[in-house]
Parts: sequence; C-alpha cells; structure tokens
Amino acid sequence: MSPISPADLAARLGRWSAGRGPLYLLLAGRLRALIDDGELPPGTGLPTDRALAAGLSAGRTTVVAAYDLLRQEGRLVRRQGSGTWVAGSAPGPLNATEPTVNPVFLHLLDPPDHVAQFACAGPTGAPPAVLDAYRTALGGLGGPDLGYHPAGHPVLRAALAARYSARGVPTTAEQILVTTGGQQGLALLARALIAPGAEVLVQAPTYPGALEIFRESAAALLPVATDDFRYAEALSRRPSMAYLIARCHNPTGRSVPGEERARIVAAALAERVPLVVDDVLAELAFADRPAPSGAASSGGAVPDAALPEAVPGMVASDVAMPVAALAPGADEVITVGSLSKLVWGGLRIGWVRAQPALIGRLARLKAVVDLGSAVLDQLAAVELLAELDRLVAERAGVLRERHDHLCAELREWLPEWEFAPAEGGQTLWVRLPGADAASYAQAALRQGIAVLPGGSLDPSGGSLDRLRIPFVAEPAALSAGVRAMAEAWRGFAGRAAGSPPPLPAIAV
Repeated sequence: MSPISPADLAARLGRWSAGRGPLYLLLAGRLRALIDDGELPPGTGLPTDRALAAGLSAGRTTVVAAYDLLRQEGRLVRRQGSGTWVAGSAPGPLNATEPTVNPVFLHLLDPPDHVAQFACAGPTGAPPAVLDAYRTALGGLGGPDLGYHPAGHPVLRAALAARYSARGVPTTAEQILVTTGGQQGLALLARALIAPGAEVLVQAPTYPGALEIFRESAAALLPVATDDFRYAEALSRRPSMAYLIARCHNPTGRSVPGEERARIVAAALAERVPLVVDDVLAELAFADRPAPSGAASSGGAVPDAALPEAVPGMVASDVAMPVAALAPGADEVITVGSLSKLVWGGLRIGWVRAQPALIGRLARLKAVVDLGSAVLDQLAAVELLAELDRLVAERAGVLRERHDHLCAELREWLPEWEFAPAEGGQTLWVRLPGADAASYAQAALRQGIAVLPGGSLDPSGGSLDRLRIPFVAEPAALSAGVRAMAEAWRGFAGRAAGSPPPLPAIAV
C-alpha cells in the first residue's frame, strides 16, 4: 500500500492538538482513533518523523514519542531504514527486547531541529585538557598488548584505586571495574543484582537513566521521596538493591546530610542490601554552599563505632566525605563514578568500585557485552586523572556562576516559578505552580526549546508540576532559553487561566 503524504495525514488528523495534556499523547490518541476506525488500514505507510513534524508544525520529538507509544501498543511497526507503517487495529504483543524511551533519551536519539537543548545535562564541549590527554595517550600505544581488557586497563584501574585511597577510601586495583560510562556500570550492576520482579529502592525523583535500566530489568521500584529522609528506614524491606545519589543529587542539586548518609550505610550493612552510590556528580559541589548537617528524621546521629571498618579520623557528619569511606571494606557499599559529567560526555569512561568478588562477576558480564572499553580512551583517562582536581575545581566554579545566572534570569522573567538554589551538580529543580509540566514542555518545544518534565524522573508518579533545568550552557544561551521558556509560559498559562502579567521589557 502506498504511503500517505504528510499533508493528507495532517488533514485527517484535524484539530488533534486542541485538547489538554502532552502533545505527543494528543497526537497518539488521534492516530490511534484513525487506525482503530479503519481510516488508516493495515499496511499504510506513514510519513517520516521529520516530514510529519513539519506538516503539523510540531516538534519532531512529539512525533517520535507518539509513534513510539503506538509501536508499543502494537498498532505501528517501526524499523530503521524501512519506515513506519500501520500494523493493524488490534494491539499485538509487545517486543520485550525494545526499551521504552524516556524523553531525555529521545532528545539524544532524535535531536529536534533548531531547538535549544535544555532537556539534557552535561559539559557542552571538550576542554583543551581532553585533546592534550589523547595526544599523550597516542604516544603510549604500542608494544605487546592484545587490547582487550574486560575489567579495564591495568594502568587506569591502578590510577582510579590510588585516587580513591587519596580521598580516604583505601582501594586496590582489584576493586575497580572500568566501564563505558557510568551508565554501563549501572546496567551491569542491574544484570548482576536484580532478578525480574525484585524490589529496588530509589529516591523520587532521581536520575532517569537509572530508572530506565531498572525498568528494563523488570524490577519493582520502591520510591522514597528525596527530601523525606526515610531512605534508611525503607532498607528494612530488604530490597535486592538500593540506588542512592548522596551528593549533588540529580535533579534537585541537593546533598543528603552526613548523619543521614551514616544511617543509610549502617542500615544497608545491617540488612545486607547492596547499596549502589552514584557519585557521578558528587565532586561538583559548590564549595561555599555546604549541605545542612542535620536531617528531619527520627533517631540521633549514628556513632562512628556503628560503621564497620570506618576510616580513622572520618566523622559521619562530614558531607564532603565519599559514602564509601564510611565502610570501605564492606561488600554492600558499591560506588559508580564517571568522567562524563566531570570532564566531557564524549569521554565514555566510567567505573565501579566494589569488592573483588563482585568486580570479577561484573567483568565477566562486560566481557560478553563489549570485551572491554576502548584502550585509547582509558589511557587518556589516566592522563586526565592526574589533573582531575584542577579540572573539577574549574568546572564547579563555572557551574556555580551559570547556576547563579540562571537563578537570576528565572527570578526576573518567571517570578512565579518556584525553586531552591542547588548546592552543586548541573540542574535546578523548578516547580510550575498549578501546571502540568509535561504539557508545558510541549508548549516550550513550540517556542524552540526542549525541557524535561519532572514526571519522567519520579517513579512515585509525583513531580508532575516540576521541570529539570540544567545550567551547563553559556550565560547568553541560558538567558535566551529562559526568555523562550517565559514566552511559552505566557501563552500556556494564558490558555489555562487567562492572561498573566506582561513580561519585563528587554533592555536594549
């Protein structure tokens, strides 16, 4: 059957976006009705994402998300290089091997044309040190080396172990697994520790990449509100794994107070629950903005004596201390790190710190997946580790300046939006009063800016009125982005509840 043209399909869709809710759901709903009513019979070829987006004057991400939803329902068939076509009106079985794509990954897979990217967070370019590191690493190639190192290149494993030891966490090379980014580290841990249907304790909200990995593992997510400080108590349920971002939390930018982290470690050890600590952003704390040392939680501070193998001189209230330093020899405390947020996302070097038995198990899994990460990248990482303290300090300083700039812009242009300044990291967690953030995100896309609604980061079903806004871009781009958000908000809020006050005039 010949494919339908974008103009013909747009005419059949009619006023598909006139309802309430996210645009991709409105588009998927109208397409679903056309399929079920027989107006789009089985075998009908549909326009490409780009062509239909142009025909509808919509963002390409809207079309991608709508098509993907209908594919999951069995109504559409999508294959790279073959296009998209109607499978039939009756939903078919889902393909369990294809992941459901979170909005944050949709923006990476199909970046919308001419859209400012505020949905993803990470360094916007490689610093000069990366180029220098690769030049030096190239000179280190040669000699007898097969090039396959499933557990990681010995030199990099030793360098990472030395860095942990210098930070108060005694570590050997046998306790380090090098991965292709922190994301692979989480994926390997999920394969090793999570059985289908097993419970995984997570914060709500949290890093969406971890949530997608756990869902692909068929885990039952057990969410605890990030600011409730009940995480330690929830460990009494003995989940198969617990996932924690203790410092520079993604997306809130906050840090778990030191005493609460001590309680969490003590509970994980007592219940023998593997505690996976995501430290990817931990070093990007703003130096003059320490997290509060107290927590609104029942019970007093856990004494250091309650923490097996605690490092002498360390106190539980030290918020800058790595969580692993509370119990460096414990099987239950596992750390995931990465250079992607500290240096550059294109440097796909991450790692897992754990006890040798688990590292060996993860290495066997990694050997099956990719035989080992690229040697040149690992050798470059060795060079970068030698100056990482300087690079991190510089990046944290830049992020703090951009954070302050974003906060000032939001206060001026969107004073009704609510947020607490971040203590570090890369993102601000913003509340849109009385609004559905997913619907607003579609309105913002029409203003040429992609933002990430909070519902995709919250497994509890909450945060529907939240946005995660990164402050990684240049100040001028942040200013332009906020003004585009404000313009979208003006129209969005006006449709919902009358016209809001006029925006401030732009100074010339």
